[in-house]
Amino acid sequence: MGTLFFALSMTPTLLPRSEITQGVISGLALASGYGVGVFFIWLWSYFELPKPKSKNQALVQIIAGVIFLLIAGFFLWHASGWQNSLRQLMGLEESASVNPFLIGSIAIAVFLGVLLVARLFLIVKENLARKLEKYIPRRVSYVVGLITTFILFWFIANGLLFSSLLRFADSTYQQIDTLIEPEFDQPDDPMKTGSVASLLSWDEMGRTGRRFLSTGPSSDDIRQFTTHEVKEPIRVYVGMHVSESFDERASLALEELKRVNAFDRSVLVIITPTGTGWVDPAAIDPLEYLHRGDIASVAAQYSYLPSPLSLLAEEEFGADMARALFRTVYNYWTELPHDDRPKLYLHGLSLGALNSDRSFDLFDIINDPFHGALWSGPPFRKSTWRTATIERNPDTPAWLPRFRDGSVIRFANQNGGLEAGDAEWGSFRIAYLQYASDPITFFDPNSFRSEPDWIREPRGPDVSPDLRWFPIVTMLQLAADMATGESPPGYGHEYAAKHYFDSWLALTEPGGWSDEELARLRTFFEERDQ
Repeated sequence: MGTLFFALSMTPTLLPRSEITQGVISGLALASGYGVGVFFIWLWSYFELPKPKSKNQALVQIIAGVIFLLIAGFFLWHASGWQNSLRQLMGLEESASVNPFLIGSIAIAVFLGVLLVARLFLIVKENLARKLEKYIPRRVSYVVGLITTFILFWFIANGLLFSSLLRFADSTYQQIDTLIEPEFDQPDDPMKTGSVASLLSWDEMGRTGRRFLSTGPSSDDIRQFTTHEVKEPIRVYVGMHVSESFDERASLALEELKRVNAFDRSVLVIITPTGTGWVDPAAIDPLEYLHRGDIASVAAQYSYLPSPLSLLAEEEFGADMARALFRTVYNYWTELPHDDRPKLYLHGLSLGALNSDRSFDLFDIINDPFHGALWSGPPFRKSTWRTATIERNPDTPAWLPRFRDGSVIRFANQNGGLEAGDAEWGSFRIAYLQYASDPITFFDPNSFRSEPDWIREPRGPDVSPDLRWFPIVTMLQLAADMATGESPPGYGHEYAAKHYFDSWLALTEPGGWSDEELARLRTFFEERDQ
């Protein structure tokens, strides 16, 4: 069983894998299959079912061993072709042949490590059970010993190892966040956030905040694509070092927005960044071009850890910061005259999409809703996304669903989709940009026991036709794709500027552009993605 699982782990999933990643997955698959085999042997013995006679047992083992070794060799032989087919699908250069010795060595090392922990667990459990037998019934001692060992191992893994690693990561990323990169200078314009006149200090901004404020198109950049009047886009960012209070950060963001006259613009976007505080330039730049700079955007940092660590260690921080910022800006926005205020949109990528969705309560905004949201790469845990996907129209695929008549929620991928709807898209719009090959979006913990809907035909344009579902193994592969997978823009979790361009165009409907101008601008973003 271990060898069979090892072989199946060579099959492709969503993203190309390195040999090291493949070795780790194969080792975990080998250990999982071994565990399944041991469990069924125990179950067979528990029900006292007949076993092969001793003289036949060796022969059965030899035959089974040869069969499954041949299967493993067959799958190893095809591993290079499967990985290269994925790379070809995503426009990447083919890699050299897979090194079976490297994969095998890593897999065996991982397997032995897992086996050592499992054996140690059993030894501790048996010793505890034997000592408890002196005071309580044997079967009760077995259960108590098992529970106690679980608690002990959980405490060691979570309370000691994980906490130590988290403290180390926290210290490391905190130092990275404070780095001032020489290529990003403090702005001279007093109307820019981070300048000497700004309410927000450049030094307290954080590395990702300084990057966000220093990049992006200028009015001169935008003017190259239009003959209409253009403005300098407004960007506001509040770093974590400004204050420990979410409400204070949000209040400072609002005051800075008012200082730079952000509410005089036609469009205002509240951005929820990823775990590190990063705002994807591919997401916001196209919107600033489309609205000719007549736009303001604001973001507030809630962590400097990468999104997976931020989700594990500070799960509520992102949602709390997003709620505070949205509530503060929204409450001020609702006090402005309806005919003299910007259109208000939300945006978030990945963990930012999850926390942006948590930033508001529908009942609080129903009387005066904001205009819409563009959430890209929504994590599989996102409740609104899950509800709309599960309750999608039955004739639509899970990777590009249609929800009811499309008057509120619409989905898009590389080939668009926001233009599709049985009803007119209303004044309150929610748009999801997602790729079928994105493991952050389509990972499913239940894939260890059942086939996910998105694997079934028809499949997404960026999903390998060779992908097959296998119990337990597929979940391990998808988890590895989610943790270590890399892809070019337009695939996986790398969202391309040209697809943001199409999505923002459909969602916000900026006026005054000719077809020729839009085509030229889209070509600009296509070339930038390459």
